[in-house]
Amino acid sequence: MAMSGGIDSSVASVLLHEQGYEVVGMTMKTWDYASSGGNKKETGCCSLDSINDARSIAVAKGFPHYIIDIREEFGNHVIDDFVDEYLSGRTPNPCVKCNTHIKWEALLKRADMLSCEFIATGHYANVREENGRYVISKGKDSWKDQSYVLWGVSQECLSRTIFPVGNFHKSEIRQMAVEMGLHELANKNESYEICFIPDNDYRSFLKRRVEGIEEKLANGLFLDKNGKVLGKHRGYPFYTIGQRKGLEIALGDPYYVVDIKPDVNVVVLGLFEDLLQQKMWVRDANFIKIESLEDEMEVLTRIRYKDPGTYSTIKKSEDLIEVSFHKAVSAIAPGQSAVFYDGDDLVGGGFIQSAVNENISKAVH
Repeated sequence: MAMSGGIDSSVASVLLHEQGYEVVGMTMKTWDYASSGGNKKETGCCSLDSINDARSIAVAKGFPHYIIDIREEFGNHVIDDFVDEYLSGRTPNPCVKCNTHIKWEALLKRADMLSCEFIATGHYANVREENGRYVISKGKDSWKDQSYVLWGVSQECLSRTIFPVGNFHKSEIRQMAVEMGLHELANKNESYEICFIPDNDYRSFLKRRVEGIEEKLANGLFLDKNGKVLGKHRGYPFYTIGQRKGLEIALGDPYYVVDIKPDVNVVVLGLFEDLLQQKMWVRDANFIKIESLEDEMEVLTRIRYKDPGTYSTIKKSEDLIEVSFHKAVSAIAPGQSAVFYDGDDLVGGGFIQSAVNENISKAVH
C-alpha cells in the first residue's frame, strides 16, 4: 500500500486491512526539498511529518511499514524532464511522468520482493478487467477524480492494482477517517502543489536548477500574432500557453500567451480568440481500454487536469495521434497530457506534441 501520510492513502490502508488483506505500508521518499535551495518548510508526501503519519497508522493497525528512497530515480525521470520540458518551450506534466515511470514500477518491484500479490494507492479512480484488458474508469467523486494522471500506467501494473477509495466521495473518506480514529487526518489540509515545488513557484525552481538562466534568456521579445514587437520578457521558460497574469506588459486589452518559440526566445501574445484551436497531435500514446488505435474513434478529450473535456475524433498519423476537436478549445499547451475518454472509461492518453493555430501569422516564424 503506497502511503503518503495523507488522508486518502491512510483510509485506503485501513480499509484493506479491515477487509482481510495482509497489508504492507510503503512510503516513497521522492524528493528532498532542502536540496533545491528553497526556503519554505518541507510539506507534502515527502516531509518527515507525512512519513511519521503513515508509519503511526501502520503501527496502530499492526501491519509493517517501510520507507524507500527513490530520490535518484525520481530526479532522473521526473525532475530532469520537468526542467528540459520548460527549456523546450513546453509545459510539463510531472505527476504523469512520476506515475508512469516511478511510483508503479517502484511499488511493483518492492511488492515482488515482499511476495505481495497487489499494489494499492489512494487515487480516486477504478480499475476492472474487461475483454482481456485492465480498464481504468473515473472515480465516483467527479471533483476528486484522478484518472487523468493515470493514462501512462501499463497493463502489467494495472493487472495488480487496487484503488480502495475509487468508489467513495471525499466527504465519505473524511467521515471514515473520523470513525477510524484518524481525527487529525480528517482535518488535514490537502496540498495541490507539485511535490518538489511546495511553494508553487516553478520559476524560482528553474532559476535554482539552471545556472544563469535569467541572464541568458532575459530581454527576449514579446511579439503579436503578426510579428510586431510589443516589448521584452524575462525568458521564454517562465511563460505558459494561456497565461494572462504576470506578463508585466500593459497593452490595453487583455493579452494572453498564445505561442512560445524557444529557438528564438520569443513569446507570442494575442487576444483570447487567438487561443482557440481545433486540431493537435499527441505523442507517446498509451492505450488502456483498447490495445491500439486502428480506426478513427470518437472520444471526449481532456487537455488539462480540470478540463471537462471536448468531443473529438482521434486517428493515427504516422507515430502520432491526430486529434480533431468538434468545436474549438482554448489554450492547448504542448507538454501537457491529452487524455481520451469513452464515457467514464479511460481509452488512453499521451503528451501534446503540437497544435495548429490558424490565427498566428507566418510572419511570427
